Amino acid sequence: MLAGLSKKAAAAVLIVLMSVAALFLWVGIPLGWLWIGSQLVDSSQPSMGPYMVVAVGIVASVVVDAVILSRLNRTYQRVTDSDGGVRLQLPWMKSMRGERESGRQTTVLDIILVGSVTLAGLTMFLWWIFLAGSPLPS
Repeated sequence: MLAGLSKKAAAAVLIVLMSVAALFLWVGIPLGWLWIGSQLVDSSQPSMGPYMVVAVGIVASVVVDAVILSRLNRTYQRVTDSDGGVRLQLPWMKSMRGERESGRQTTVLDIILVGSVTLAGLTMFLWWIFLAGSPLPS
């Protein structure tokens, strides 16, 4: 699939694929399994079965998505001929003397996952504030 692309283009495609898979982890999987669970019931008082289908389905899908993310990250490392690490020194993580290095290198996948969690959390917060309405009776 990536054979005809240059190294930079292939790396960019892999970053986009990792970003989509990371967002799917927080949004697509839960919403998809909730929809599947809603299709399994006919009343407003469902039995425990649909809840178990949703719970097991979410866990299994998250494991599959994590495997996909891991393989995409390994492919990114192979395409870029690196260990996938990036130099990221945030101001609040610097030592006053600047002599200590962190023990673990930050990878592109780390940045993508933190960014997707931040985006999902911000989206949930904005929905809660502006679109959800008041849970209190009027």
